[in-house]
Amino acid sequence: MYGFLIFIAVLVVIGLWVAGIYNGLVISRNAYKNAFAQIDVQLQRRFDLIPNLVEVARKYMAHERETLEAVIAARSAAQSGLSAAKANPGDPAAMAQLAAAQGQLNAGLGRLLAVAEAYPELKANENMLQLTEELTSTENKVAFARQAFNDAVMAYNNKREVFPSAIFAGIFGFLAATLLDIPADKQAQVREAPKVQF
Repeated sequence: MYGFLIFIAVLVVIGLWVAGIYNGLVISRNAYKNAFAQIDVQLQRRFDLIPNLVEVARKYMAHERETLEAVIAARSAAQSGLSAAKANPGDPAAMAQLAAAQGQLNAGLGRLLAVAEAYPELKANENMLQLTEELTSTENKVAFARQAFNDAVMAYNNKREVFPSAIFAGIFGFLAATLLDIPADKQAQVREAPKVQF
């Protein structure tokens, strides 16, 4: 009889231990998904600012239609990349698509703001100044949110790779998450935030 009770007690302890590991993995996965939600909020804010910026610039930059259209196309591609990443934060393909789209958008904004330098009336426009200030603030918030996401992904990946969690992560289907990083071929373009000060 005592042997049976000891066996049951050991099973309960093992069950609680496995449940603790599982719950820790779930908490870590939810943490990086929440961190990605913060990126989503900041990128949506950025996407909302861009059409206003382009509209103000369009009034002054009639001869720069190609640049303006490139920014709008890049914004659309970046929104698609964000939608794919929102569906599965941490997925390698989704993170690569998002990073590439954001790199393209950064490059387009950089070109727009560089061309805008040639238009003194545009540089002095109050709406343009306000929009560029808001865009700068949003760029900083995106960078902070991305760092928080990458930190949460790193914590999750560490948790799922250490023993004994590594054994149960595979059994329970906890896949590795991918950092949101800029691809090597885009680093030169993107590592520096677009210059938005006039």
